[in-house]
Amino acid sequence: MSITDNMLSVDIAGIKMKTPVMTASGTFGFGLEYSDFVDLNQVGAIVVKGTTLAPKAGNSGRRMAETPAGMLNSIGLENPGVEEFVTETMPKLAKYQVPVIVNISGNTVEEYGELAARLNQSGIAGLEVNISCPNVKQGGIAFGTCPDSATEVVRAVKAKTNLPVIVKLSPNVTDVVLMARAVEAAGADAISMINTLLGMAIDIRTWRPVLGNTVGGLSGPAVKPVAVRMVWQVAKAVNVPVIGMGGIMSAEDAIEFMLAGASAVAVGTANFVNPYISVEMAEGIRDYLTKRGLTQVSELIGKVNCN
Repeated sequence: MSITDNMLSVDIAGIKMKTPVMTASGTFGFGLEYSDFVDLNQVGAIVVKGTTLAPKAGNSGRRMAETPAGMLNSIGLENPGVEEFVTETMPKLAKYQVPVIVNISGNTVEEYGELAARLNQSGIAGLEVNISCPNVKQGGIAFGTCPDSATEVVRAVKAKTNLPVIVKLSPNVTDVVLMARAVEAAGADAISMINTLLGMAIDIRTWRPVLGNTVGGLSGPAVKPVAVRMVWQVAKAVNVPVIGMGGIMSAEDAIEFMLAGASAVAVGTANFVNPYISVEMAEGIRDYLTKRGLTQVSELIGKVNCN
């Protein structure tokens, strides 16, 4: 398939995409790993795996485990660091006509700012700020569970870049709307959600946790109803675009998120099952629009009828 029409095109905070289907961070590598399987030019946008200032080896022990309706992972942000991305990876990605968004992670507010500054002139289309990371200066509490901490991070990033800033929200909070409003007020240009839910698996033969890190992030179909609900809540409460994710396995799933209020979607766990899924999903959305007599994907956004 070649996506050349405007039916599926979207603009997320100035990031122009051929389709509303992006790849979720951490599930598509740096994009290049999938280039033998799918035409990267046909993907809405590539969100590369979490990138840190210095290289990270990730967590030790078993880092992934299948669940009845998804998977647990505790990779631990393994990546070669921002310097290698800028000098080695991005020049290769630049050969493709697809927006590249870098997911950034830090242990301090200052690290987030440094990452934003380093990536500002790298040729990428935008930043996705992962605020599910532990704030080491505050005893390890995640930035994304405290509105004040999240605000600090967003302001630090905005001060160091002129790129669109997407903030990725954690579902592991009491009030996701409160977090969304906080990051919007701090200057976020868009919100992506949800990050993984915290989960755990135990091996009943050994009585030990399956994952080396004990707990990990749950993704896949099991989290979709939670993600749809949170997207619906947040999309009603903010004025910036929302990118929906969490258990999207089909075009029908993607459409459900858009009806809930998402302006675009990101596909994660499904990439491990089908490397073509992001392009096939875009085809499915286009077929759905045609059958419904719609001319633009934007006609779906937030149109769920709750009356």
